[in-house]
Amino acid sequence: MTTSIPEYLNYIDGTWVAARDNAWIDVESPRNRQIIAKVPRGDEKDIADAVDAAGRAFPGWRDTAPRARGRLLQQIADKLEPEIERIARIISDENGNALRTQSRGEVTFAVDVFRYFGSVASEVKGETIPLNAHVLDYSRREPIGIVGAIVPWNAPVQLAVMKIASALAAGNALVLKAAEDAPLAVLEIVKICHEFLPAGVLNVVVGYGTEAGEALITHPAVRKLSFTGSTAVGKRVMSAAAERIVPVSLELGGKNPQIVFPDADEDWVAQGTISGMRFARQGQSCTAGSRLFVHRSIVDSFVDKLTANLGKLKVGDPLDEETDIGAIVNKKQFDKVCGYIDEGLQRGESTVALGGLPPTEGPLSEGFYVQPTVFVGVENSWRLAQEEIFGPVLCVIPWDDEDEVVRMANDTHYGLSAFIWTHDIGRALRTAHSIDAGWIQVNQGGGQVLGQSYGGWKQSGIGREFSLEGMIESFTERKHVSIDTSR
Repeated sequence: MTTSIPEYLNYIDGTWVAARDNAWIDVESPRNRQIIAKVPRGDEKDIADAVDAAGRAFPGWRDTAPRARGRLLQQIADKLEPEIERIARIISDENGNALRTQSRGEVTFAVDVFRYFGSVASEVKGETIPLNAHVLDYSRREPIGIVGAIVPWNAPVQLAVMKIASALAAGNALVLKAAEDAPLAVLEIVKICHEFLPAGVLNVVVGYGTEAGEALITHPAVRKLSFTGSTAVGKRVMSAAAERIVPVSLELGGKNPQIVFPDADEDWVAQGTISGMRFARQGQSCTAGSRLFVHRSIVDSFVDKLTANLGKLKVGDPLDEETDIGAIVNKKQFDKVCGYIDEGLQRGESTVALGGLPPTEGPLSEGFYVQPTVFVGVENSWRLAQEEIFGPVLCVIPWDDEDEVVRMANDTHYGLSAFIWTHDIGRALRTAHSIDAGWIQVNQGGGQVLGQSYGGWKQSGIGREFSLEGMIESFTERKHVSIDTSR
């Protein structure tokens, strides 16, 4: 008996539609390499339809009272909350993130995002200047217009909802290109949005980056681009924006340092660096602290603690409640990660403290599973330590001098996040202020904080999201009005 494969549709102008060419993409689960759904293969014609719909909807949405827009977002949150478990299971099935350690938290965070931006929608304020008794001089913050947004597969719901809620709260209309590898949970959330939002305010197209993505970033009616993904693609987005002089927000890659000082050779620090490395997300995070700088005097002892804690984590089926670490999202990424591991194994200068190439037999061989891998004695100049692997591969780099480790931490074209581990608060602050990165954590390895602007330096991106201030800067334009009231 064959089981029918569900077909999802694009969401354009308040209607669920197939691609104009009726082309489809298979969504493969990394759990077991089985096809779990089909989604439209949108292209420039579908993007054009979505942009046209957004253009028609924008004036009415712009003129909707901000507080009313906010209430709709809060109603979406209320309707989404009972669906957390169902949508979390879809995420784990489509992108391989473990249900218990990742996917439930991601959808719970999405609920908070809708509530947060719903509550601050009326806080998009300008300023006044008291020039004299006869002049009213003030500024307004107005929505930009049609926003084109592109999100990746590693945290599809969190990143899609962040762009949806903030762009819409500010009064814009949105066209979102969902990642073809993990579009299902995003489309499930859009089904909930459909119950509350006017037609055309939110439009979602699934498709490949070279087709739908390229059409979106080059469409002449799109007035703002918001992209989360790789630095290579981010450069293309920025180039396309430059052709039309439209603003961009780019949250790109990272090769983030973690610095362990000699007074931090403790078990809780080892556990913290595991969190900072995002092992529970298979290392598939732009904020993963994948360069672990450990003071030479404690390298052996600290690596023992690190591997002992890592060895307790279970790699397996993302839908299993016992699983800590799930699967790599697809075969292309799986092969890429394995290639880096193989390269590291070929180098005689370093040692493998844990992990290696994935098994070729047994249950883990049936999906895209990679064991956490730790290379010790890596040099900061190696490809392993300079390129974003986006997998569960950690490089341990010994250091001796504080100035030296700061220099090595900054010796990268990335600048997204960093983690510092020490009991000396003065040393921690001194180091934090010296590292070129947009987000520094001291003695913790948690996730982004809603309400605190987040983004990168250097080639890790430009612009900020995740906060009221980020929403205002990213999704509104400033207009200055000066009136001589005496005339």
